[in-house]
Amino acid sequence: MLSASAHFVPDGARERLLAPLLRLVLRFAVRPKLSPDVPIAVQRRHLKRMTRFTRRRIDVRVEPGSVGGIQGEWLRPPDAADGATILYLHGGGYCLGSPATYRAITAHLAQATRLPVFAADYRLAPEHPRPAALDDAASACRALMEQGPIVVTGDSAGGGLALATALSLRARPPVALVLFSPWIDLANARPPRSDAVLTQRWLEACARHYLAGAAAVSALDADLTGLPPTLIQAGADELLRDDATRLHDALERAGAVVRCEIVPGRWHSFQLHAGWLPSADAAIARAADFIGSHVPQ
Repeated sequence: MLSASAHFVPDGARERLLAPLLRLVLRFAVRPKLSPDVPIAVQRRHLKRMTRFTRRRIDVRVEPGSVGGIQGEWLRPPDAADGATILYLHGGGYCLGSPATYRAITAHLAQATRLPVFAADYRLAPEHPRPAALDDAASACRALMEQGPIVVTGDSAGGGLALATALSLRARPPVALVLFSPWIDLANARPPRSDAVLTQRWLEACARHYLAGAAAVSALDADLTGLPPTLIQAGADELLRDDATRLHDALERAGAVVRCEIVPGRWHSFQLHAGWLPSADAAIARAADFIGSHVPQ
């Protein structure tokens, strides 16, 4: 069994200048719209508009595609290596988001790993409650596995979905998991924190939409044996920090190879600011190193 946890302290003049500005944008332009008082359709449109505050790599080619009957998009770096593939499952509380709104992560991840990334456009609640998202993710994962080894990645709800997908395919798991700020526990409230993005009320509303009357679940209560090597990253200031650390501990008890990285002073899914924020670039680079160490060459 190998495990580790680490803190990576952001530093540098660019970091000190941009981080407070980005935090203010998120707190006053994003978080108020992520509310159960705002219609889901309005939240979706607003999240799409807010991608103007992210930066994707223009040297990574974006192409629409379909894998296992699931629509999505491919992100291909100019010097893509053969063999392995990354499946990316976007965040948004199972209710918001699309592959296009998360290109700041997927394009940088494709470039850093030199691997093609397929971002799945899985079905969203409340129109398509559980298990629609898991069915779609598992279908895409199985189809990609027919082509070679894959790494399953995701942020927020997509991180929880990535873990659930690996659990559903435990007989033939992916070679690795990379989870950014994963939302693991849909059943319990969290201690309050100065998260620039999330509120407990919004998480509870999204859980209700996703579960559609079914009992709330926590992957922390599942049997986690047999899962592949896993990297978890989270911001120290975010509401889901304890989800990350508790998952690390649970995977460690299950005998998994697991690493948890906590970045002080950073918020939920801060990796979306890759290209702007050095700490986000560094997090993506560490994720790429982790993936490279587990993908067969």
